[in-house]
Amino acid sequence: MNAVEIRNLSKNFGAKQAVCGLDMTVPMGAIYGFIGENGSGKSTTEKMICGLIPAGGGSIRLYGKDYKDEAVRAKVGVLIEAPGCFPGLSVWENMMLQATNLSIPDPEKEVVKVLKMVRMEGAAGNKFKNCSLGMKQRVGIAMALLGNPTLLVLDEPLNGLDADGMRIMREVLCDIVKDGTRSIVVSSHLLGELQKVATHYGIIRHGKMIREMTAEELDASCRTYVALQTADMSRSKTLLGCKYSRVEEDEAGYIRVYDITTPEEIVTYLYENGICVTEIKTDKIGLEEYYIDLMKEGK
Repeated sequence: MNAVEIRNLSKNFGAKQAVCGLDMTVPMGAIYGFIGENGSGKSTTEKMICGLIPAGGGSIRLYGKDYKDEAVRAKVGVLIEAPGCFPGLSVWENMMLQATNLSIPDPEKEVVKVLKMVRMEGAAGNKFKNCSLGMKQRVGIAMALLGNPTLLVLDEPLNGLDADGMRIMREVLCDIVKDGTRSIVVSSHLLGELQKVATHYGIIRHGKMIREMTAEELDASCRTYVALQTADMSRSKTLLGCKYSRVEEDEAGYIRVYDITTPEEIVTYLYENGICVTEIKTDKIGLEEYYIDLMKEGK
């Protein structure tokens, strides 16, 4: 059974079609990276999954049941945009207020548990307004975890975090799903960070799902390349461009030659043309470059 199964989902806002015939599958225990440009329909889809806005057409099933089913609704925790907290109250007071709103039995025990899960147990007495952005995001996730949901929907929880905040957030997300009973749908524009935690991906464009894949399938699909520097970069790029189908210069100043597995071939070719290679390495593109290439293909 999958945590989320969406088929032919659509949603219009007046004359604008935000989501169009979207299919989406989130397996149990997955961290599902939901990726797309601004305005691609990510947030609209997430809000429909959570029941915050009604679907215009198609079907959404959570754990095999219609998403409107009351029992299945109780299994969903959500953080979209920002946590709904009172700035002047402490983290603990905000958490207790939310636990009371949800009629959670033994709320103190539940709040202690979820604050520990998000590494916020030592900051429970802090006023929410004095928390860093990363701490506020983790409070929002803690609120989403109240009531022990099995599906979390998180909209851009990594945005604006510093390096340490991102590290902690990655650890939190991995801890949440480690026992296999919970699944997470998480959107983010920070694709390099998302690639460190996601087990599955869905790439959306103009309201349509254009690619779903596992982390293993992404790794197999990412193109290999040889990156090099030479004594004559301009002439090297011209020569390599005549011989190989895709040659480009990256931001770090390396010439990249794609889909070549033997750097010796390039070294030999340039040496025969009187150019000395000073540095060479083999690597693969990451999620961000894969996504950019996919968007270029779509255009």
